[in-house]
Amino acid sequence: MQNIRNIAIIAHVDHGKTTLVDKMILVGKLFKDHERPGELIMDSNDLERERGITILAKNVSVNYKDTKINIIDTPGHSDFGGEVERVLNMADGVLLLVDAFEGPMPQTRFVLEKAIQLGLKPIVVINKVDKANCKPDEVHDMVFDLMFNLGGTEDQLDFPVVFGSAKQGWMSEDYKKPTDNINVLLDYIVKYIPAPKIGVGTVQMQITSLDYSTYIGRVAIGRLERGTLKVNMPVALVKRDGSITKSKVKELLVFDGLNKVKVEEVLAGEICAVTGIDGFEIGDTIADAENPEGLTPMAIDEPTMSMLFTINDSPFFGREGKFVTSRHLKDRLYKELEKNLALRVMPTGSADSFMVFGRGVLHLAVLIETMRREGYELQIGQPQVILKEIDGVKCEPIEELNIDIPEEFAGKAIDAITQRKGNMVSMTPKNDRMLLIFQMPSRGIIGLRDYILTSSQGEAVMSHRFLEYQPHKGVIPGRINGSLISMENGNGIPYSINALQDRGRFFIHPNVEIYEGQVIGENNREGDLVINVTKTKKLTNMRSSGTDDKVRIIPAKEFSLEEALEYIMVDEYVEVTPESIRLRKIHLKETDRKRFKNAANVVNG
Repeated sequence: MQNIRNIAIIAHVDHGKTTLVDKMILVGKLFKDHERPGELIMDSNDLERERGITILAKNVSVNYKDTKINIIDTPGHSDFGGEVERVLNMADGVLLLVDAFEGPMPQTRFVLEKAIQLGLKPIVVINKVDKANCKPDEVHDMVFDLMFNLGGTEDQLDFPVVFGSAKQGWMSEDYKKPTDNINVLLDYIVKYIPAPKIGVGTVQMQITSLDYSTYIGRVAIGRLERGTLKVNMPVALVKRDGSITKSKVKELLVFDGLNKVKVEEVLAGEICAVTGIDGFEIGDTIADAENPEGLTPMAIDEPTMSMLFTINDSPFFGREGKFVTSRHLKDRLYKELEKNLALRVMPTGSADSFMVFGRGVLHLAVLIETMRREGYELQIGQPQVILKEIDGVKCEPIEELNIDIPEEFAGKAIDAITQRKGNMVSMTPKNDRMLLIFQMPSRGIIGLRDYILTSSQGEAVMSHRFLEYQPHKGVIPGRINGSLISMENGNGIPYSINALQDRGRFFIHPNVEIYEGQVIGENNREGDLVINVTKTKKLTNMRSSGTDDKVRIIPAKEFSLEEALEYIMVDEYVEVTPESIRLRKIHLKETDRKRFKNAANVVNG
């Protein structure tokens, strides 16, 4: 029986999880000497590398001193909470990674809370102790207080601590005495993390994540709780609702380094992948064929936000994307449901549109960005929070918002957040910065980031996590400034843009092709303004007395996908194609917009 340790690495975004996993992989000598794997080996898809965050939980294994350590790299962002909860079910202990300067952050709290509820043993790694002004001892106390507040048991509160720098590749019991390797951490894992608990009885394995291969189809991944799985063994699949279907194991794979290796049998306690089982969902149990016993299905966080996804029907549709029809859109969204647990898709009254529910703007933006790179064209409506009725009272999701901001800008931030129905919970000075904690409705957070960053000259650091549902807080003021809307199809002429610059801020570069009804800028005042930027300068054969003035055009504001989603109003869409992100009005013609506005006024009046 092989010695196994199953651990999950949990941390706030950008505290160094994936870098630490890199160093563990190098200790396990998974790459030959001539191979140069680069950095952030685990963040394997392009989106993760670009954003510098982990989105999908992944498995890797390292052999150290006759012990096989299965490492699960988890996402640090609460929008991907669905991923975190599932994979913690496979682990027996967690490595809690904390930045020696920043200390525990909201997402650290979010993931740690899940781990403590599951009764997992933590090892605390205080990372980045080579940073200037870091305070490892204070951070150690903060982690203890956090665990105590989250209701940790005595065994969990008696946690071992390792100090070090994942980037420099060292770990030590004392941060004042750097070493030249991370063996201390691996020794601690073998010593303190318990071996997997092995139940007595027939085969039981809960499916906690899945993989998809075009060659072999869907692959179920999970930890074998008890019994032994063998190739070609008949098994039963126990569904969430209790129904049972018979099936057969085709292939068994275990994780070896970054790859999966075929094996003939898997013993209890090991994390493995199973192929050949059809129609499974995450949370189902693979059980004995003769007397199947299901495990308790895991609870997954409910979605808190919805967006309307619809086909691209702008004048530029089909120019850049390969997949543009409603059938393509529908198939892709339903395929995503198979592996994205916290997602829900509902049809609407129209065949071209779907309501998609997710955990937050980032969760849905990652899906949209992935689809865009695959060649899809689509349009997305304004994000809406999901309201619930609890005991006859209309309730909305409330989030805990943390803002780390320079002291001189704190007043502006507090003012903006209280206008959006935020309540301040605490205000802590930290050197020349302020750490502000608020409870505020999710509705108020949409579009807030842009304002806070602008008013703090880009210095503020914002993070938020879902807290609970509370009674509805009333009307929250949205964006006050209206939009600048294009009147004609054509190219944005520098001469016209220059003449209209005092009307507002533009989102388009000169000479870019635009269409009627496209939002090309933000008005300085309330209300929308329809402008024509396709007019060229009229030329005459008279000599002009002076030369043309030099045109000075202020650079256009470019939106990232999340910023665009948070910026738009109720009557606008974000048009997403493989190469462009455009903002547009739902009704492109001015006459249609007026007609619908009058009709809405009649209904409301």
